[in-house]
Amino acid sequence: MKILLTGSTGYIGRRLLPELIHEGHEVVCCVRDRNRVPDEGIWAHPAVSLYEVDFLKQAAPSPLLNDIEAAYYLIHSMSDNISDFQQVEAKAATEFLRVMTFTKARQVIFLTGMANEQHLSKHLASRKKVEDILNAGPVPLTAVRAGVILGSGSASFEIIRDLVEKLPVMVTPKWLNTPHQPVAIRNVLQYLTRVLDRPETFGKAFDIGGTDILTYKDMLLQFAEVRGLKRHIFIVPVMTPRLSSYWLYFVTSTSYSLAVNLVNSMKTEVVARDNCLGELLKIEPITYKDAVRMAFQKIEQNNVVSSWKDALVSSYADNSLLEHIKVPANGCFYDIRKKLITGNPDQVLENIWQIGGERGWYYGDWLWHIRGLMDKVFGGVGLRRGRTNPQQIYTGDTLDFWRVLAADRSNRRLLLYAEMKLPGEAWLEFKIEHKDGQDWLIQQATFRPKGLAGRLYWYAVLPFHFFVFDGMASNIVEYYPSIKA
Repeated sequence: MKILLTGSTGYIGRRLLPELIHEGHEVVCCVRDRNRVPDEGIWAHPAVSLYEVDFLKQAAPSPLLNDIEAAYYLIHSMSDNISDFQQVEAKAATEFLRVMTFTKARQVIFLTGMANEQHLSKHLASRKKVEDILNAGPVPLTAVRAGVILGSGSASFEIIRDLVEKLPVMVTPKWLNTPHQPVAIRNVLQYLTRVLDRPETFGKAFDIGGTDILTYKDMLLQFAEVRGLKRHIFIVPVMTPRLSSYWLYFVTSTSYSLAVNLVNSMKTEVVARDNCLGELLKIEPITYKDAVRMAFQKIEQNNVVSSWKDALVSSYADNSLLEHIKVPANGCFYDIRKKLITGNPDQVLENIWQIGGERGWYYGDWLWHIRGLMDKVFGGVGLRRGRTNPQQIYTGDTLDFWRVLAADRSNRRLLLYAEMKLPGEAWLEFKIEHKDGQDWLIQQATFRPKGLAGRLYWYAVLPFHFFVFDGMASNIVEYYPSIKA
């Protein structure tokens, strides 16, 4: 079949794509900017085509759509803002239906949240509204409703991991007693692929879940058991949603806006209604503990396919990030370091490609951690996002408090854009250039200030930049894995 895949750069989409290709399908991936998709890996597969579209704007017809037979709707905007994601999601769904009129699709598959409670959080209410919009469209809808999705790189898994591994004792809000039915990412992908082209699922909605109904407290404690950790959890009734959101934000790697929406959703019971879909599709549900073990197997093998932190979904409300791929030349401050490479330039490229995360920033890591803590205090992302894979970097990935704008190994160039709180905009670029028979590392930090505050900020940190940036460039050139355990 020829399939349209929205949200192809998101957490679920990046995992679903290879599954569809393995099943022999041709996949048209919706991307907001084809320049942000690497020309390698799964994206270079002959069965993959790219359709450039922003579902918050009017989409242009494309010959790629003419013979589409089915579509996956995986657009999700909850993490991008607090107040207007409901309008954003409704607008994207409406435009998607218009795009469907250009196709011959006979099925739309929508991964959504469970909505069995009478009083829903804003997030779940928005998901239900999107389902209603898609149901009213001309193409039969199969809605697959999930609660907590557990897998390496998923938001739920990473938040639970942060809490369990960082806090031996937790004083927690009462929503930790809310029942939920988590489902393993492996089961989710099985449901999504096996409902494809099944007429008996057209026009219907199905709840999916694992074998266990657990409270969040149970999930934390069972996670700790799998990891061989002893944890104590005390629940108090006085923690408000705002305090709960701050608690999640400061302890975990989530953003504040996502923490707010997660807390509101966590207060709602999410348990699957009985249905025969698992039996119909011959899916064996995975237990919670086994899902945790599977996730850590992927992590230990450095085989995490996607992470919620890297996701750049089509409904992302802030389009300005796409404007920063070209580093500005005017009205900026620069810190440029050039270092002669006396060793193997390929090793230096590897050093660049492994920067951040557990490897660190090659010089003054304690200063980077202080800067990350300051960013977190002022509402930024801090350093806790780390990186998804210790060796590989792709365009769009997160890298601590940076976003990867360009990761071009063939041209030996890495460009990062700062997502920390700043009175301006910042880029950090690494290049290896061959000139006059020699290889050079060119490291350039660019800062475009906003007003007087931006200029004062640059001059205030200039002494630190002198040591940090120079030390970083020197160590990238000289650092070899055998030096550091």
